[in-house]
Amino acid sequence: MKNLAETKAIWSSADAVSFDVDSTVIQDEGIDELAKFCGKGQQVTELTKQAMQGNMTFQQSLTVRLNIIRPSLTQVKEFLHTHPLRLTPGIKTLVNTLQSQKKQVFLISGGFRCLIAPVAAQLNIPAENICANRLKFYFNGEYAGFDENEPTAKTGGKAEAIRLLKEKRNFKTLVHVGDGATDLEACPPADAFIGFGGNIVREAVQSRASWFVRDMNELIETLIPQKFETNHI
Repeated sequence: MKNLAETKAIWSSADAVSFDVDSTVIQDEGIDELAKFCGKGQQVTELTKQAMQGNMTFQQSLTVRLNIIRPSLTQVKEFLHTHPLRLTPGIKTLVNTLQSQKKQVFLISGGFRCLIAPVAAQLNIPAENICANRLKFYFNGEYAGFDENEPTAKTGGKAEAIRLLKEKRNFKTLVHVGDGATDLEACPPADAFIGFGGNIVREAVQSRASWFVRDMNELIETLIPQKFETNHI
């Protein structure tokens, strides 16, 4: 793991930055909010707690939770219309700043593309810069599962997604920002990791991240050189 000074230097000079979405770019956990909307919130929350204590893989956990929720296409559309996911304060300015410095910005999530796409649109992040899971529906709109071939559908998926990004886009340096253990584990192949605790602080991440921030403004300030006034005598 890099030290603080090294992480800040890589952050300032990176070609690309990838962000986790749930509890990082947005204030909510998308799958939990969708579960609540579908009347299955408590069941999914309990299952998530059990999964954290056992040996369940991410793919197994996702499968079981989705089999409980079984969201229809209509429900997903209604959820997005009535419960827009809330952006984390400062993220829009941060993404704008990164893009103004010609840095590529990506969203890498174990959540669902259909929920993340509107978030990406608000941030002017191209749809092709989203790496997330895809829900599948039958012709009548009923839930039909999820695409198990997406890297983020599996344990270690964020690391694999970042590896593929660096390989395909020839990025020299890529920094990943996130709040969870799966984000911490994505470095390497990410060249540096920044832990984010503005929405929820996870002790394992805070204790292991060389740079842990609670406010997006901390990241913005590091990107913008300080302006000093010169006094001529």
